[in-house]
Amino acid sequence: MKILVTGTAGFIGLFVAKRLLERGDEVVGLDNINSYYDVNLKYGRLAETGIEKKDIAWYKFVQSTKYPKYKFIQMNLEDKQAMQMLFANESFDRVCHLAAQAGVRYSITNPDVYISSNVDGFIHILEGCRHNKVEHLVYASSSSVYGLNGNVPFSEMDGIAHPVSLYAASKKSNELMAHAYSQLYNIPSTGLRFFTVYGPWGRPDMSPFLFTDAILNNRAIKVFNNGNMLRDFTYVDDIVEGVIRVIDHVAQPNKEWEPLHPDPSSSTAPYRIYNIGNSQPIKLMDFIKAIENAIGREAEKDFLPMQPGDVYQTNADTTSLQHELRFKPCTMIEEGVKETVAWFRAFYQI
Repeated sequence: MKILVTGTAGFIGLFVAKRLLERGDEVVGLDNINSYYDVNLKYGRLAETGIEKKDIAWYKFVQSTKYPKYKFIQMNLEDKQAMQMLFANESFDRVCHLAAQAGVRYSITNPDVYISSNVDGFIHILEGCRHNKVEHLVYASSSSVYGLNGNVPFSEMDGIAHPVSLYAASKKSNELMAHAYSQLYNIPSTGLRFFTVYGPWGRPDMSPFLFTDAILNNRAIKVFNNGNMLRDFTYVDDIVEGVIRVIDHVAQPNKEWEPLHPDPSSSTAPYRIYNIGNSQPIKLMDFIKAIENAIGREAEKDFLPMQPGDVYQTNADTTSLQHELRFKPCTMIEEGVKETVAWFRAFYQI
């Protein structure tokens, strides 16, 4: 298959592209390599797939030096004309859309970029799929969409009417937009709600990276809500396995869908939503302890109140994923944290 993977300079995008290439698919990677966080980390991820920084330029295809079936292009999702040309020229079989402006807290101070990237950019993905007969669109949503919902574990059957950040609202809008296109144009689409992903090459704005960096460099870590939080930390390998299985599992209409009791996770259209999480929420202090054990040093802790946009708990119900795709994330925290710390030491030469 020929697959467009957006966000290949990103954390999850790197590993998804590698898995697809290693099994023999043809992949076109796309990313704008923005400066939301350290671009050197993004260029490092691209180098892992044979895309060298010196060769990268806007709107220019770069051929991988490691994978004959991989090429990369630096492009903005918001560039309507460029996206139209990309879809028309490349004839993708499937699309895995992982690119987005990430970050809950950043959305509070920089709202405009979330609309341009996550909403405007997503409509260009949908239009590309519509006009070029893409077989299946798989896109990243987020556990953040559950917002004020207090029913745990979070189920795809739950309503998501009360987001607490613009980032979450933009991801909810993606799910609504995808359903409209699935209904109107019969485009199979599947949204994936990721739960607190961590691992090697992870994002530096996420707590696993921040904690590891601070402890290794003898700085105090910031522990919000005085550590009284639960997170469904999910190792990146588990996320990628779920993404690959979903790409291969083209969304189908739910023949038993009942309009009087509508299931939000499916439809009479070829539309699906899945949670991908570890389903074993970890106390924040226990996760910190796992990092301390992997490093061999106790962290100095600065206890702070809850930040705007944060939620107390995330916890994934993955029943649908297990039933329909025969997969359940299972990497233990100790194992995942050990691999993460080892990568951090190697990449930053600590």
